[in-house]
Amino acid sequence: MARSKEFDVDNVLGKAMTIFWHQGYEKTSMQDLVSGMGIHKRSMYDTFGDKHTLYMKVIDRYAEIFSSKMENRVEGLASAKEAIRLLFEIAILREEIEPKGCLLVNTAVELSNLDPDAAAKVNDAFLYTERLFERLLRQGQESGELQRSYEPADMAAYLHNVLVGLRVMVKTTQDRGKLQNIIDTALKVLD
Repeated sequence: MARSKEFDVDNVLGKAMTIFWHQGYEKTSMQDLVSGMGIHKRSMYDTFGDKHTLYMKVIDRYAEIFSSKMENRVEGLASAKEAIRLLFEIAILREEIEPKGCLLVNTAVELSNLDPDAAAKVNDAFLYTERLFERLLRQGQESGELQRSYEPADMAAYLHNVLVGLRVMVKTTQDRGKLQNIIDTALKVLD
């Protein structure tokens, strides 16, 4: 008869996410995970598989949380430009308990050239964000708030690039004014 789990799977997966987010994939040892997740090594393997499989589950969870956070922030806003601004501000106004930066961007930098599974997950998440920008841009053009002189898909790729850059910058600077200026400058292209 199978034993029931003696821990909350979502809770320990969240702990693994925080560990990987702080340390990265390569610098995180199995012992770091077992200690930080508060479970036995055997339970970790039985529930999550090896380190790579666990990391892929963490990336899925992070992408789901982040996409939901973005959707919730912009839902119901009448202004496309304000919705885009809020997406940028998510990157710089993080919760104090969160590690700096973005786990997806960290993964892109650390693993994309070495791990096709990680690259695919990052690309999927990045594409989701680009499509969200594109949707907001189209809504803004249809409402007359935004000009029609650019192709929404091209502008979405540009705005996503700015967002990725902001996610990197928050790891290197505490200067909120500088980060806000980057957002303001990026949004001027929509005028």
